[in-house]
Amino acid sequence: MGLAFFGLTPTSAKQHRVNFLTQIHEICFYGQGGYSWPVAYNMPIWLRKFTYNKVKAHYEKQAEALKNSSKNSNTKEVIGTDGKVKVPNLSGKSSYS
Repeated sequence: MGLAFFGLTPTSAKQHRVNFLTQIHEICFYGQGGYSWPVAYNMPIWLRKFTYNKVKAHYEKQAEALKNSSKNSNTKEVIGTDGKVKVPNLSGKSSYS
């Protein structure tokens, strides 16, 4: 049984490090150049978590808006369930009559 320094074990320390580096990566990558690696790395924990949550919320809101706009559009499917391209009826006549 290993001693835990303030509750950190070798396994949990590794996971905390991965979470920390993931936050920094996502802040830099999804921040679209607004944050450099040294800036995000040296941020206080509270500020890094705040920034990470704001970036995450922005992209979740953007994804939801995209999902809703594609759901409400009047576009027609051009590929059928069999994988073949549907030919559009450009004559304006119904093919069922």
